[in-house]
Amino acid sequence: MIALKIKYDFMRNSRCSGRRWRGWCASATKTLSSSHVLKPLVPALCLSVVVIYGLADRLRNFVSGIFIPQYHYPYAVALCFGQVLVSLLFINLLHLLDLAPLKPYSRPLGERLLVPAVCSSIHGVLAMWAKASSSSAGLYPLTLPLLPLVTVGFSLCLKLASPPSIHLSVGFSILSLTSFVITVAQGLAGVDTLEYIYAPLALLLHSISITWLAKVSEAERRQPADAQASIFDIYYTQLVNQSWVLGLLWLLHPDNPWQVLSHSSWRTLLFHGYLLAILLLGMVLNFLVGVSALCASPLAAAVLHSARQVVQPFLHLL
Repeated sequence: MIALKIKYDFMRNSRCSGRRWRGWCASATKTLSSSHVLKPLVPALCLSVVVIYGLADRLRNFVSGIFIPQYHYPYAVALCFGQVLVSLLFINLLHLLDLAPLKPYSRPLGERLLVPAVCSSIHGVLAMWAKASSSSAGLYPLTLPLLPLVTVGFSLCLKLASPPSIHLSVGFSILSLTSFVITVAQGLAGVDTLEYIYAPLALLLHSISITWLAKVSEAERRQPADAQASIFDIYYTQLVNQSWVLGLLWLLHPDNPWQVLSHSSWRTLLFHGYLLAILLLGMVLNFLVGVSALCASPLAAAVLHSARQVVQPFLHLL
């Protein structure tokens, strides 16, 4: 009886914490959107998030450009798998501190998130492979400005309840295509043959992943309040699915775990520093994109992920 009472109290407190968290988020969003004083701060806040994301992405690319050639560590699957494990560890730590209430892993929710988990896992491996095997002027960065345009198309195909407006869709489409044309006109150097396949595939997989995430989030909002999965529940469930997908892929990959672990410089402190920086920066970047897709829209996540590549060709013309 005591054990049942403790379990009941724990579940009740978890539900209350989850409701308080969702209520706080809804209240904050409503305040920002309705207050005449705070509404002008919304564009500045969004711009700050985009700038922080761009700087963090540039720092991760810089660290990867040093770490991978210096230590001969082009193991894309292993790096993506480690990144997911670090993300799971961090979210569970937030849960233990009662900062991110989490429900137990739900099999029905996990089944609905299987498609975005597979797409996100493969996209992460392809993106890491592109960073490890080519220069910054390769084909993969060239396709990133097209991400908002492709995401708008998938949003219409999946019939989201709140698709992007026509003005936003047309505006970002024109901006993406213009950036793409300017980059092509400037020329490409050092393009790997496999990038002609992997770059468009990574673009499609990323668009499907963030759009499907938003679709699942919309379906959860239509559930009763006690049965709803929070944003952290959805993101946590996808991370668990990704850990299974990437773990299986790592076992089947020619660069198996034994080979990757044996070729690592575990006795070098600098190796640990570079590796930890890549994993932590990747965790933060993926979290920002995922939360943007769940809280705002897939288009917002796509713009956040590709903003630096979209703006960069225009800056070169100045």
